[in-house]
Amino acid sequence: MERHQLPDLGTWLRVPGRKPLVVRGARQVGKSTLVELFAKAEGRQLSVVNLERHPDIADVFASNDPTVILNVLNTVADVPLSDQSVLFLDEIQAVPAAIASLRYFFEEQPQIPVVAAGSLMEFALADRAFAMPVGRIHYLNLGPMTFTEFLAAAGKQGLAKAIDAFTWPPNDTSIPPMIHHRLMEQLRLYQFVGGMPEAVKVYADSASLRPVSTVHTSIIDTYRDDFPKYAPRRDMTRMLRVFNFAARQAGRKVKYSNVSPDDQSATIRRDIDLLAMARVVAKVTHSACSDLPLQADLKENVFKLLFQDVGLMNAICGVGWETIARRSASEMVNAGTTAEQFIGQHLQYLIADRPNRELTYWLREGRSNNAEVDYVLELAGEIVPVEVKAGRAGALRSLHQFAAEKRPPLAVRFDASPPSVQDVDAEVLSVGKRHRIRYRLLSLPLYLVERLPELVASDLAT
Repeated sequence: MERHQLPDLGTWLRVPGRKPLVVRGARQVGKSTLVELFAKAEGRQLSVVNLERHPDIADVFASNDPTVILNVLNTVADVPLSDQSVLFLDEIQAVPAAIASLRYFFEEQPQIPVVAAGSLMEFALADRAFAMPVGRIHYLNLGPMTFTEFLAAAGKQGLAKAIDAFTWPPNDTSIPPMIHHRLMEQLRLYQFVGGMPEAVKVYADSASLRPVSTVHTSIIDTYRDDFPKYAPRRDMTRMLRVFNFAARQAGRKVKYSNVSPDDQSATIRRDIDLLAMARVVAKVTHSACSDLPLQADLKENVFKLLFQDVGLMNAICGVGWETIARRSASEMVNAGTTAEQFIGQHLQYLIADRPNRELTYWLREGRSNNAEVDYVLELAGEIVPVEVKAGRAGALRSLHQFAAEKRPPLAVRFDASPPSVQDVDAEVLSVGKRHRIRYRLLSLPLYLVERLPELVASDLAT
């Protein structure tokens, strides 16, 4: 169950002027396990203090005296602190004063590696009841396991290496047909299992899909049970409706009236914002994409949603393994929003360490000239449109419309076919005018999404 962020923790441990590390992420994405793996890899003892179990020590943190705080933590930690320890403050959101106290570890006890983690962390960080230690904390964002992490956990390291070893431009031997087929079949499994570590582990341990559904149900129930913790004054029935809507309508423009026709838009908007803060859902916001940065052209009230994880999304939607197993290769891309969700959650992983982690897309609405590009990214200094769609290049109408207006040097299409590249040269009608469009189209199988930044950079460099 190794994670790609594990080397990042090793780098953090050795960096001069090391700051306390705060691992952020939704509930049950593996934050505590990542810290445990890190301590083991570094040969360090892990001194764990779970602050949910010790809420009574809030006053100790409020003292702002690191010596007093350390003495108390040393008393309640499962393993006493030593020179070879890592202090792990788990579920730190339960005692917000502990977040504020991290500055004193940085300033007065820098020799002690301190890691903190917690679910619903965003709500504690948004609380203005305490002074945030600005500039004295290092953050690491963690989400569900990626497809290559899933492959490694399932004992398919060879397939994961085939993804890592792929180079651009593609040729007939880049990914042999047999390997491509096996990767697509593993991706089919990932669309059902998803990337939640407990679901991946139970599948890897049992080689059975039956217990995976039980894990999905448990995690979904946990997310629902969390509503009162961060939305105590909200209508729980409406929150559940919004939660289910986010899963069932992932990848589609949000119309508040479709979520709950009996409630005001501002009410639904606030419910969505709370779920986004809990990292259960994520917004993908429309950008005019006129120039970089893409966030400068955002239209905040036009957005679609991604769910936390593709496996959980399918579970809420009632899409079982029997349905996914029957899908053809093209249906794996075009049926429902499963493929768009898969790509979206991996794109979130790719931008996790950027200051602005919000994905963008492009939408043009009109009576006869609607067009939508699933995602638009900034890669290698260029605006790169990304479509998730199987079919001929000539069928990519929205991508052609985007190219006519924005003139990108290249575009990316994710589908179920082996990797390929072609120069698109076509004439299209856009907003009543004919335009000649020319751009490079990189067609990539879904499983290469984690390599996207490198592949785009390689193509632009040629």
